Amino acid sequence: MTENSSGYAAGYRESGSTMRREEGFEGQRMFVLPVETYKDYIDNPQVKRLYLTDVGYFPRAAGHFRERSIGIPENILLYCTEGKGSVWINGREYVLRPGQAFCIPRFRSHYYYADEKEPWSILWVHFAGTDADFYPLADCRIITFTSAHATNRMSFLFDLLFRVLEGTYTLGNFIYISQVLALLLAEIYVREKKEDTDVRNKHVTDMVRYMYTHISEEISLEKLCGQFKLSKSYVNSIFYKCTGHSPVDFLIRIRMREACKLLRMSDAYIYEVARSVGYQDQYYFSRVFKKVVGVSPKEYRENEYFFYQ
Repeated sequence: MTENSSGYAAGYRESGSTMRREEGFEGQRMFVLPVETYKDYIDNPQVKRLYLTDVGYFPRAAGHFRERSIGIPENILLYCTEGKGSVWINGREYVLRPGQAFCIPRFRSHYYYADEKEPWSILWVHFAGTDADFYPLADCRIITFTSAHATNRMSFLFDLLFRVLEGTYTLGNFIYISQVLALLLAEIYVREKKEDTDVRNKHVTDMVRYMYTHISEEISLEKLCGQFKLSKSYVNSIFYKCTGHSPVDFLIRIRMREACKLLRMSDAYIYEVARSVGYQDQYYFSRVFKKVVGVSPKEYRENEYFFYQ
């Protein structure tokens, strides 16, 4: 084993009183492909979309440490199966726990390490390809799997990569690897997670009920988020996914539907209808009503338009 300029054995770093290793763990599996192995296949349309250069599994990787000041040309996908560890990018720490995946974008300065008390076991792969840009890798976000089925699929897909790489490095196998990588990324970034969907739908349902029961009150996005202790970005996102509208636009539509009912089924004055659906300014209410429904409140009542949907 060679030594670096600091006097430490190559592949090791010192942290306090603990020596940290970049690799070399009992029970590990690892394949590092020389460029010559895959360079002849990269131009193939089915390979260049996604291809790997390295893949491995480090079990209970005590002392694991890796630092790259300028990153590498490939994206680095880490998937934690047990224990925990930290990834640092641009001064921000991402703590990876069991059932969580994280991708370090290519050419991004970073370092990561296993927790000293609960060292992680990680599956990892370095990959590149023209299709990599179609996934939100640059977002640097942790993806959490909450079902045993999802974690089993992740382990199964990595195992497929290992099995293929234990064979011959042929064009057919590289095409197969490309397809497995696509499934792996789809499992992380594309596949709809039922648990997430259930939580998202419940949040939207609860907020819509709140809108109906407080329709005569002032309801802003800030108030809605504060009421349910959710972030603006999350609330906007789940409303678009579940309803096709922003929460503010959805609230306006609820108010206009209710206003239509009152205009058709009661003799209330327009200013009373406006206040009943949360508008203190009758003229502003009328402008919003006409923009959404297509006619003014007065025209709607007098001409018995079909109920606004």
